[in-house]
Amino acid sequence: MALYLSEDDVKQLLTMELAIEGVESAHRDLSLGLATDTPRVRSRLPQTALHILQGALPAQGVIGYKAYTSNRSGNRFHVHLFDAGSGVPLAVVSADFLGMMRTGAASGVAARWLARKDVVEAGVFGSGWQAEGHVRALCAVMPLQCIKVFSRKADRLAAFCHRMSEQTGVAVVPVGSPEEAVRGSGLIGTATTTSAPLFDADWLEAGAHINAAGSNALIRQELSEAAVRRCDLIAVDSVPTALAEAGDLFPLLEKGRLHERQLLELGDVITGRRAGRETREHITLFESQGMAIQDLAVALRVVKRAEEKGLGIRLPY
Repeated sequence: MALYLSEDDVKQLLTMELAIEGVESAHRDLSLGLATDTPRVRSRLPQTALHILQGALPAQGVIGYKAYTSNRSGNRFHVHLFDAGSGVPLAVVSADFLGMMRTGAASGVAARWLARKDVVEAGVFGSGWQAEGHVRALCAVMPLQCIKVFSRKADRLAAFCHRMSEQTGVAVVPVGSPEEAVRGSGLIGTATTTSAPLFDADWLEAGAHINAAGSNALIRQELSEAAVRRCDLIAVDSVPTALAEAGDLFPLLEKGRLHERQLLELGDVITGRRAGRETREHITLFESQGMAIQDLAVALRVVKRAEEKGLGIRLPY
């Protein structure tokens, strides 16, 4: 019978290290032709939207999907796993915490492969749920000494920084302006829902790496056209997903100032099929929209840990 894991179960089992391992494996499998991913589809009503991401990791033995609803009352996330060979249901996993961790983990994987190895100072935009995963992941893969955080919601910024400092052991400090977050930072992370660019392109340091995680719809834009044009390398989860959802890239693609062939898939950098950072001075960008196979790979590892520890409830099917 299939296993059901609650949010509390997932929080007991999932670490950032495990999430990073799962996400990196998914990107590697995609590059090697061992995975299938279908870009997100949405069904919309006036009050509620249903979002579905689906894919398969046959080399890891699973096929499945993540479904979530968004409504003013909140969002509800679940990952459904099936055996890739038999189609038998394996698990239903509550995926709010899991999704936050896997989104952060994708930025962590990108930083591991694209950022300079000696970066000690980072700037992050956002102090919400997704920003938490972002900070945790960056601290897990980089030798950071300080993370400067800017948020338009100043009332919760201090509490966010205090909590993240305690969790990561890295000095996470609030700053009063976007410029303070960007100047001097070798790593920039954006995890917001803004529709207007967050910072001036001229503030970017030579050699910086940017993880842009908030623009997963064409109406959202965290980076200006000038900021994107300063980037010597642009990596994405997958090209089809980026073309459908990357609000940061769409204005340049539409104007012909950026072309599909210039986009690198992160998995191809991991497997060595494409070159990553080539010089210390290059500015690199990872546009993160999210893929089903990331969720499947992380959920699979959580389910295996749950079975080892005897957590979860067996479902009657």
